[in-house]
Amino acid sequence: MYDTVLFPTDGSETATEAAVHAIDLADRHDADIHVLYVVDHERVGQMAPKLGTDHIKETLQEEGKTATSEIADRAAAAGLETTTSIREGAPADVITSYANTVEADAIVMGTNGRTGMDRLLLGSVAERVIQTTDLPVTTVKSPADE
Repeated sequence: MYDTVLFPTDGSETATEAAVHAIDLADRHDADIHVLYVVDHERVGQMAPKLGTDHIKETLQEEGKTATSEIADRAAAAGLETTTSIREGAPADVITSYANTVEADAIVMGTNGRTGMDRLLLGSVAERVIQTTDLPVTTVKSPADE
């Protein structure tokens, strides 16, 4: 049923919790898993005036390498074929585009569980992914939201 599972991560505690679900899904279906980290251009733009764009991108690239390699190590320990990737852009757009490129069969991702004004102003990457893909998307709430 699933040959390729996409797991986008931002390195957060919520993503770490969601990784358990992504690895389990891939393991149950003997699927490959792709671990994706997106360097968010909006985040870079907000921080750039203070620190400089190149410095921020380098920092976020390193954060991405750490986040993806930790999940890849866990997936490999479960015997899964794993691919990691770090991309730049608007997270929801990059996630759906990457899913199409690798012909993913499912996406598993964490959600920060924003509510109220935060959700209205900031939106939700998970929500945007759900709205823009035809793939099944499993979202895992932040442990703090439970």
